[in-house]
Amino acid sequence: MQGNHEILRTGSVADSALQQNRVLRNTYALLALSMVPTVLGALVGLQLNFSFLAGSPVMAFLLFLGIAWAFMWGIEKNKNSGLGVALLLAFTFFMGLMLSRILQVALGFSNGGSLIAMAAGGTGAIFFALAGVASTTKRDLSGLGKFLFAGLILVLVAALANAFFQIPALALAISAIAVVLFSAYILFDINRIVQGGETNYVSATLAVYLDIYNVFVSLLNLLMAFTGQRD
Repeated sequence: MQGNHEILRTGSVADSALQQNRVLRNTYALLALSMVPTVLGALVGLQLNFSFLAGSPVMAFLLFLGIAWAFMWGIEKNKNSGLGVALLLAFTFFMGLMLSRILQVALGFSNGGSLIAMAAGGTGAIFFALAGVASTTKRDLSGLGKFLFAGLILVLVAALANAFFQIPALALAISAIAVVLFSAYILFDINRIVQGGETNYVSATLAVYLDIYNVFVSLLNLLMAFTGQRD
C-alpha cells in the first residue's frame, strides 16, 4: 500500500509539473502574440497623431483607467474561452494606441529613436533576467503579493495626484518607483505560474503583459528626462 501511495504521489507531482510548464509555455506564446496588436496600435496612433483628452490630463487618466479595467474584467470573466484571448488582443491594441502618445513625445527628441530602442532593450533585459530567476528559484515568492499591491496603490494615487499638479520631479519619482515595482511584479507573476499559483495562461499573460508595458513606459520616461536631446 505504501508503494502505491508513493507511485500516486510521484505521478501527481509529475502531472502538476507538466501543467505548470504548459501554462508557462502558453503564457510566453500568447505574450509574444500580444506584442503584434500593441505595435499595430502604436503605429496607428502615431499615424493619426492620436491624443487622448490631452487638454484634460485628470479626465484622460480616469477614463483610461476605466477602459483598461473594463477590458481586464472582461478578460478575466472569459479567460477560459476564445473570447478571453480575443479581448486580450483587443486590449493590447488599445494599450498600443495609448502608447503612441509617449512615443510621439520621444520622437520629438533628436535621439528619440535610440531612446525608444534603449527602453525596449532595457525592458527585454529586465524581463528575461527576472523571468529566468523566477523560473529556476525553489522559493515561493507569493508572500511578496501584499507588499507589491500596496506599492501599486501608492503609484496609482501618486499618478492621479500628479495628473492634477503636473510636477516634473514627482513624475520622475513615480517612473523610478514603477520600474522597480513592475520589475518585482515580473518576478512575482512568473514565479506564481511556476509554483502552480496561476493555472490560466490568459490571466497569466494579462498580468505579465501589464508588468512589461509599465516597465517600458517608465524606463522611456526616465531616459527622456535624463538623456533626451533637443534639436
